[in-house]
Amino acid sequence: MAGSEELKLLGWWAPGVSPFVLRAQMALAVKGLSYEYLPEDRGCKSDLLIASNPVYKKVPVLIHDGRPVCESLLILEYLDDAPGLAGNGTSILPTDPVTPSGSSTSRSGAIFPGLRQ
Repeated sequence: MAGSEELKLLGWWAPGVSPFVLRAQMALAVKGLSYEYLPEDRGCKSDLLIASNPVYKKVPVLIHDGRPVCESLLILEYLDDAPGLAGNGTSILPTDPVTPSGSSTSRSGAIFPGLRQ
């Protein structure tokens, strides 16, 4: 299990404001990984956020051992694939690209839950 010194998640200061931040938080919880939550203010973005996501300057950003991962779907993929982040071993996204559950349509369901049938 990763310690809070290894994983940091930049999100909005008010809980529940961003579904994208919530997705990253839920993925971390499902995998059983501990992390430090760093709240951001929309009006006054921190130097850490600007350095971690210099192009878009938006949350969520997961920082693992000093390396930032931006965008919630990329964070989910990173949590599944990164060495040392197995957590409890639970996979978040489908792994088989051939079966319908592993298709890009199902990954779209991870982005837009309303698309699931």
